[in-house]
Amino acid sequence: MTAPPATPTPPTSTAVGRRVSWQAGVSLLVMVCAGYLAHRHWPVIEAGAARLAVADRGWLLVATAATVATWACSALAQQGAVSRSLPARRLVAVQFAASAANHLLPAGLGAGAVNLRFLTRCGLPIARSATALAVKATAGTVVRGGLIAVLALACPGVLHVPHVSVTAVVVTVTVIALAAVLLKGPLRRALRAVLADVRAVHELPARAAALWGGSLAFASLHTAVVIAVTQAVDLPLPPAQVALAYLAASSAAVLLPTPGGLGSLDAALALALTLAGAPAGAAASVVLGYRLLTVWLPLLPGLLALGVLVRRRVV
Repeated sequence: MTAPPATPTPPTSTAVGRRVSWQAGVSLLVMVCAGYLAHRHWPVIEAGAARLAVADRGWLLVATAATVATWACSALAQQGAVSRSLPARRLVAVQFAASAANHLLPAGLGAGAVNLRFLTRCGLPIARSATALAVKATAGTVVRGGLIAVLALACPGVLHVPHVSVTAVVVTVTVIALAAVLLKGPLRRALRAVLADVRAVHELPARAAALWGGSLAFASLHTAVVIAVTQAVDLPLPPAQVALAYLAASSAAVLLPTPGGLGSLDAALALALTLAGAPAGAAASVVLGYRLLTVWLPLLPGLLALGVLVRRRVV
């Protein structure tokens, strides 16, 4: 005689209470971080708003639309990095929340953690989820490098390559080679996993198109935000030079992994625009306008969205 199936034990009130308390605690932490960042950087927000108060409203509207579209493009690229279909609306919401979380931790760790949690919630193993993030990041790097190369050829003399000593090159190569030897096994396994996922994605033309198209659109739209702000403040620089300055500055800012590139990207972009021929005051206004649209205005809503996603167990 077959024994009846065992009835699953319902969760105890203590377990449910701990789960609710954990979610409420994370949500509260997100809210506190949002208030702290807004209070700490309020002078930056206020100064940026004052400088842009007399700017062309039409171009600022274009920049705002491009900023909003970046989250959809990021979602498209993330979908292209995995073979499994992801819930589209939740994926876009996660990218919006991840962009805010990226300003809490350095080197993209905030956005990476949010996306990693989301992918695992969608049923992907943690190793496969991490590989999907690596595939997306690699595609973004390749696209950005390609855009810089094309614009550098179109605008000769604008991009100034800094002088690097032979000693610095030798030390860098030595450190990289030593790290590769010490981490030979883990690096080989990680590279094998990434290449396997890249092959799987490119066996599906729609996924490959989403990965590369979303990555290209994401970089292009961020560039379009800067160009639109320069037009709004009447910065006397051709759009191609502005695009090259932004892409080079944002790539250089990665070398100093501050949260969301705060400080490093601002200084690099202002310097790049000034070297391209922009007046210092106008360059500062462009940086403030770009940061206002891409960071400060979406920051509080993004962190609130992150709190809601955590509470609903989406991430």
